Amino acid sequence: MLSSIRQFFRGPSLAVAIGSAALCAGAISAHAAEGAETSIAIKDHKFDPAQVKVSAGTPIRLTVNNLDATAEEFESKSLQVEKVIAGKGTAIIRLKPLAKGTYPFVGEYHEETAKGVLVAE
Repeated sequence: MLSSIRQFFRGPSLAVAIGSAALCAGAISAHAAEGAETSIAIKDHKFDPAQVKVSAGTPIRLTVNNLDATAEEFESKSLQVEKVIAGKGTAIIRLKPLAKGTYPFVGEYHEETAKGVLVAE
């Protein structure tokens, strides 16, 4: 019995076992690197919701859906992001893990109405 187990883990079977383990480990770390997902919309030149809460210390995938017919630029100096989003378009903004705090953002083309804040807790 022991010799058949040793035989199994020689040659191609060992390579397949090691390769499978490496793929699983890669998938786990890729999933962990993705972090949290959240989304906001732009409608009538306003962000909805205007306040977004996220977990501090976790990468964030922020999806911004522009429901207006005109383009808008998502801008945040504190997040170091500038992204133009076409009318009726969508953008994905990937943010590194954030320290606890408040991170304001605006729609640069309509700053008087398009204001929001991301709160990392």
